[in-house]
Amino acid sequence: MRVAEQFAATDRGRQRRANEDALLAKPPLFVVADGMGGAKAGEVASRVAIESLRKRLPAVGDAQIRAVLRERIEEANARIHALSIRNANQAGMGTTLTALHVGEDEVLLAHVGDSRAYLLREGKLQRLTEDHSLVDELVRQGRLAPDQAQDHPQRSVITRALGPEPTVHIDIRTVTPQPGDIYLLCSDGLTSMLSDEEVAEILTAAPTLQAAGKELIRAANAAGGKDNITVILIRLEAEPARTTGEETRVLHLPAGRKRRSKKPPKWLWRPVAALLVLLAILAGATYLASQSIYFIGVNKRGLITIYSGLPYELPGGLKLYVPYYVSGVPAIELPPARRAKLLDNSWRSEGSAGSVVKALEVEAGEGR
Repeated sequence: MRVAEQFAATDRGRQRRANEDALLAKPPLFVVADGMGGAKAGEVASRVAIESLRKRLPAVGDAQIRAVLRERIEEANARIHALSIRNANQAGMGTTLTALHVGEDEVLLAHVGDSRAYLLREGKLQRLTEDHSLVDELVRQGRLAPDQAQDHPQRSVITRALGPEPTVHIDIRTVTPQPGDIYLLCSDGLTSMLSDEEVAEILTAAPTLQAAGKELIRAANAAGGKDNITVILIRLEAEPARTTGEETRVLHLPAGRKRRSKKPPKWLWRPVAALLVLLAILAGATYLASQSIYFIGVNKRGLITIYSGLPYELPGGLKLYVPYYVSGVPAIELPPARRAKLLDNSWRSEGSAGSVVKALEVEAGEGR
């Protein structure tokens, strides 16, 4: 699966003087953080959380990403907690965090607090996270009816966040994605103003994610805008059989003639043996050359990737290249002409390829 369309925006709302929300929308990772603590402490907490997750993710499989995300969220908790101890103005500060990672075969969710993640599939909206709040705890215990929770006076009291304690418990779950899935990450500035039914109606009626995201924020403000409002929307699609970066030149080796049943004469063995030795030497030389050659392509998730090796694929699916570095820059965000020039499979040195991709990441970061 890959990200086909996305939207990300945060709004101060109508009743707050500052915006303590923060977000990260850098495929394959999307994060919403809602800070708390008064003054500017909430802004600091949410920013630290995002900074801890902004660092480049290693090129590992879905199974290893879980451990990486857990480690970085725990790192964010420790940093926020340490700041709150050192600075009296930031004492007790914290932040919620809801993160979504789009992998090749699964979507991974990591969650702390009362920001939320939803899945819209085939017109039905499903909530994927549980609020770590006093009111939700009472609902889960059967001590409070769901319809009483919406307007409960202690609705904003959360029971788990990053920062207040030295350690934090993180809810992590996986979802098996389907083409067309739409995922929504949001702070409670949206869900405290709009019901799940209203959110689903807006998502299903909007022609694009951009239109849906803007309408969600507008509707939350129209309902009172009592808190900061952050919305991230992601639509997934199936990977095409071949992508731009993977459409490498294929070496079609000529088919050999069928062997005759008759045993070849002995005088043929010497040139055959010499040919085999020559092929072995050529194969070794090709391998050595591939270790110092790099090119830029796109991986299965649609992200700009540096590959080590030769941009060729032999019959039987044998690739002469391996991923060397995966950036967070989606190829679809580049203008067509620039994308075509970048992904022409030109051979590059390690330094040259790294400089080009680093420049793209800087541009992407400034654009966000």
